[in-house]
Amino acid sequence: MKLRELAALIGGRIAGDPEVEITGVAGIENAKEGDITFLHNNNYIPEVSASALIVKEEIDGLTLSLLVADNPQLTFARALEVFYVKPYSPSGISERAVIGSNVKMGDDVSVHPNAYISNDVELGSRVTLSSGVFLGEGVTVGDDSFIYPNVTIREKVRIGKKVIVHSGAVIGSDGFGYVPEKGSHYKIPQVGGVIVEDDVEIGANVCIDRATVGNTIIGCGTKIDNLVQVAHNVKIGRNCIIVAQVGISGSVEIGDGAIIAGQVGVKDHVKIGAGTIVAAQAGVTGDIPAGQIYSGTPAIPHGTSLRAQSLYSKLPELVKRMREIEKKLGISKKIDEKKGKT
Repeated sequence: MKLRELAALIGGRIAGDPEVEITGVAGIENAKEGDITFLHNNNYIPEVSASALIVKEEIDGLTLSLLVADNPQLTFARALEVFYVKPYSPSGISERAVIGSNVKMGDDVSVHPNAYISNDVELGSRVTLSSGVFLGEGVTVGDDSFIYPNVTIREKVRIGKKVIVHSGAVIGSDGFGYVPEKGSHYKIPQVGGVIVEDDVEIGANVCIDRATVGNTIIGCGTKIDNLVQVAHNVKIGRNCIIVAQVGISGSVEIGDGAIIAGQVGVKDHVKIGAGTIVAAQAGVTGDIPAGQIYSGTPAIPHGTSLRAQSLYSKLPELVKRMREIEKKLGISKKIDEKKGKT
């Protein structure tokens, strides 16, 4: 399509030739003639072979056409949708799907072969269940949600609208709850559920445990990366980002807009405030106030953690200097003599 036609769909102001032909979308290193791409940083402008460039502000000296947008990366994402995301087209209900009794379905539902739907399930309109999906009794899935292959959603789980669940995820598995009794571990029945609110995306092989009682809750707009563990009775707020390999223990509360980076471990019953950022591989052992940045194990304010890391790398040098000072003052000999007497 013409650049002006694309701009009408994705937004932005054209600087240059609005009639330039756009045939695809690509990253800046791989873009070729006919492609539109985007520039992330105006301070570094590589050689560009594309026909058009999405930018935040006009750049002098560039001969190719520009599409100026407040958020170039968002505009680039919309361009990808225009060229590569196919409109929803329902495939209907496969004869090879297993469907229980009292199942309610909205309009234009797609159920692929070998999906299993238990009794009393309710599916909204335009829901897609891929092959190998298991839905337990009483599960509800909201409008426009897409469940990828081999996902298990157990009984009493509620999935909101426009939710994406990637392959291998398990939602509603039993919480890890036991009572010590005479050297053994007595299982606490996990009779609660899970609520996944609207516009949530759950990555591949994520495990979200059901609550012991009540519900584990994933707030509206939250995005969970692959290989994340969410334990029983956890409450994650709205629009949070949970990155790969995070482990969240039971009854943790995470406020709206928090970012939990990769491989973070969170102790049980901890509260993490809204807007907080927890840096990668941190170990959270206590509550974190809203709007803070924490890192390290145990997690402490990020500035303090950076200073501690800087000192840690200098410890061998500091120990060597201490020993030299002790030697000059004769302290080390007195210490050694004292140790000998004890």
